[in-house]
Amino acid sequence: MQPSRYENLTAAQAIAYQHELRRQIDLTPLNKPIQTIGGADISFNKYSEVVYAGIVLFNYPELKVIGTATAISKTKFPYISGLLAFREVPALVEAWNKLEIKPDLMVLDGQGIAHERRTGIATHFGLITNTPAIGSAKSRLTGRYDEPGNKPFDQSPMYDNGEVIGIALRSKINCNPIYISPGHRVSMGQSVDIIKNCIRGYRIPEPIRQAHLLVNKIRIEDGDNNNRQINLFDYNHRLPY
Repeated sequence: MQPSRYENLTAAQAIAYQHELRRQIDLTPLNKPIQTIGGADISFNKYSEVVYAGIVLFNYPELKVIGTATAISKTKFPYISGLLAFREVPALVEAWNKLEIKPDLMVLDGQGIAHERRTGIATHFGLITNTPAIGSAKSRLTGRYDEPGNKPFDQSPMYDNGEVIGIALRSKINCNPIYISPGHRVSMGQSVDIIKNCIRGYRIPEPIRQAHLLVNKIRIEDGDNNNRQINLFDYNHRLPY
């Protein structure tokens, strides 16, 4: 299904499509070297149809910025937890299509398989672009876990119905954990290792942090000053998904 058709779906149809996507998920280990990595973030006011998307491209493992792409899109799909990919993916695909170089792997601000139907935004985006993708979320959507220790990179598995669906990772001392899960074409272990390498002094992995700065910039330049994403250490501009 083309992302441009998402806004015409009912919630029931969107859920049915998630079940269809779920059957296509591939979590076998990525077997090629990663030389480029992309970070993606989205910003919107849930009462507005406007969606701001940004992708920052880095070399890897050094994480030097080598490119960016942005998109400003509109959607009528409602703001529903668990279905936010249907609001966000169309704008992200617009930005993706503008990249002159497509990264070897994407890190997205949100869930991969740590989702009740295993189809968070990283899984959704990875499947429709056929790109290895990892979800790194600030909030838990589903799954249970024991609180990880308070040392950097302490971690705890997240379970849902006996299945490990993600890892709660303490990326920084005295900060809430982040929630890592593979999206598509990458394993759980690889996802955690890659995100660990992307932690550069902040709670949030550097690819997502830089993408967050980028979407803030285009949102302000577009005249939307009702932007709550000011504190980079604790921004929660949308529901977990």
